[in-house]
Parts: sequence; C-alpha cells; structure tokens
Amino acid sequence: MIAYLSGKLVFKDPTYVIIEVGGIGYHVKISLQTYSKIKDEEQIRLLTFLHIKEDAHTLYGFKEESEKRLFLLLISINGVGPNTGLMILSSLDTGEIEQAILSGDVGTIQAVKGIGIKTAQRIILELKDKIGKQGTSDSTTPLGFLKSSNKVREEALQALVTLGFPKAMAEKKYRSNTQKKPKGKFP
Repeated sequence: MIAYLSGKLVFKDPTYVIIEVGGIGYHVKISLQTYSKIKDEEQIRLLTFLHIKEDAHTLYGFKEESEKRLFLLLISINGVGPNTGLMILSSLDTGEIEQAILSGDVGTIQAVKGIGIKTAQRIILELKDKIGKQGTSDSTTPLGFLKSSNKVREEALQALVTLGFPKAMAEKKYRSNTQKKPKGKFP
C-alpha cells in the first residue's frame, strides 16, 4: 500500500524513526540494520511495509531492498509476525540470516530472543529453497560498523536492551560482532 516514504528525518531512535512527508509525521519501526545505515541524514527515503491489524496500522521501514525482501519472507512463516521479523533483522544481519537458513543452522536463528527451536526449524525449512533460488542480499554488513563512534555504540547497546536482551548479553554480542572480520565489500 505504501511502498516508500521520502522526506525529512525528524527523529531517529534505534527502534523507530519519524519522517515528515508533506506536513505529516510518520512513525516507522526499523531494525538495527536500517538504523546503522541512516547515519545523520536530513532527507531520508525508506522502503516500507504497512501491517494492518484490527487495532493498529504499523509501518516498518528498510533502508535496502534486500532487507525488506528478507523481512517479507520471514513474516510469511506461520508464527513469525512483523515484530519478530524485525527482531531477527536487528539481531543478525541479512547475510548471517541467509547463511544460517541455507546451511540449516538452527542454533543461530534460535539465538534470537523469542525464537524457539520449532520456529527456527520452520524458518529454515520454509525459506531454504526460496533464498537458495533468488537470494536477497546485495552485500553483508556485520556490526563492525559500530567501532566508529561511542555514541553509536551506546545507542546500539540501548536498542538491544530495548528489544529485550539482557545488558550483559547485549554487550557480549556487540564485542563478539565487532571483533569479526567484515565480510563483503569492505576495504
């Protein structure tokens, strides 16, 4: 229904942004992947997905097409709603999720808060062929980008805590991800 929003970035938080388009402020939920790619842009364009429930209309935003495609694949799974899909995209980058699905790595997917073994198995079973045929990632971006700024690091850690991770686990996850050698198109 709403394919994308393009306008002024009014507010940015690790879990959502507010974008002003034509005098209207849109509240858009985002993942940590999208948050890291927004930087401090004044004008922004996010691809969106509008989820309509009986009691709410919620916009989900994505900086890259590959992230949106993976989100749509994830929420097509029985038992994975938009908030769970966003949680998965905030916990693992697009490349890690695809690799876990293609290799049948239940443990990696199950490590995401709120994902049990049966849901992780269902995600792998139902998406393995779809991802194997088309793929979704343009490139992979591990959380190594967080080394650049203490402010960004603190915001990212706060986002993980907001998403329900215990603070110690969030810091451990951050440290382990920043020590990995980046994959993909990095110098």
